[in-house]
Amino acid sequence: MKLTEILNRETPSISFEVFPPKQDTDFADVESAVRQIAHLRPAFMSVTYGAGGGTSRYTLAIAEELNRTLGVPTLAHLTCVSATRQSVREKIAQIRAAGIENVMALRGDLPANMQPSDRIGWDFPHAVDLVRELRASDANFCIGGACYPEIHPESTDQKADIRYLREKADAGCDFLTTQMFFDNHLLYNFLYKIREAGITVPVVAGIMPITNARQVERAIKLSGSMMPQRFRSLVDRFGSDPAAMSQAGIAYATDQIIDLFANGINHVHVYSMNKPFVAEQITANLSAILGK
Repeated sequence: MKLTEILNRETPSISFEVFPPKQDTDFADVESAVRQIAHLRPAFMSVTYGAGGGTSRYTLAIAEELNRTLGVPTLAHLTCVSATRQSVREKIAQIRAAGIENVMALRGDLPANMQPSDRIGWDFPHAVDLVRELRASDANFCIGGACYPEIHPESTDQKADIRYLREKADAGCDFLTTQMFFDNHLLYNFLYKIREAGITVPVVAGIMPITNARQVERAIKLSGSMMPQRFRSLVDRFGSDPAAMSQAGIAYATDQIIDLFANGINHVHVYSMNKPFVAEQITANLSAILGK
């Protein structure tokens, strides 16, 4: 199923992201977590690309199992950092052969010590170049892209960021998924600005439940997210108690999601970090709203 069929519905939905194992020996544990989350019957699940491409072969294996065996609509991530046109075309052919209709087109993280200027001469210096390749290779792909309510870390300002986002949408993105954020007003302001700029594709809100204090620093590093005082107070109060922090973090994320639904944002993608208990608790907290 193409995700646009889901994202054009006006009923609330929850989806979850999982990632492949960092090491081959971890595959069984990851597969078990993926199956547990799939049994919650989310609207769809996304599978990230292996860090640095090292275990990227598992991305497609997990996505294919979700799609064909577990019957969950699936979004396979594909990155193009340092990739050649030939290698990307081979990956696209593998995705198509696996029966995957939905692809998340991302540049990917730059390798350590690499500067943005080092991309000169790459076949795919930006995510928009991958979007164009996907669209040219198969007009039937449903293509997703990333967006940043608080500005992409490499953008000079938000206006420039939105211009690039419009270019990505015009190149063939069918929908966008946001980077994590912890203050819903940032998303509401962002949506107003991109709609004014003529970007009309569906936008899925990305939410990350913070279940331990160590995640806070990593979340800020990954996304540059602004942590509202309300959230900082939560971490200060419960961060030293793992069980309390987990419960409080899931409650905070649930509150965010309910507010999003109440304000007409119908589709939320949860960065569940391969933690079935996070997906289970959020689904339970929203069961009546989701009709489960």
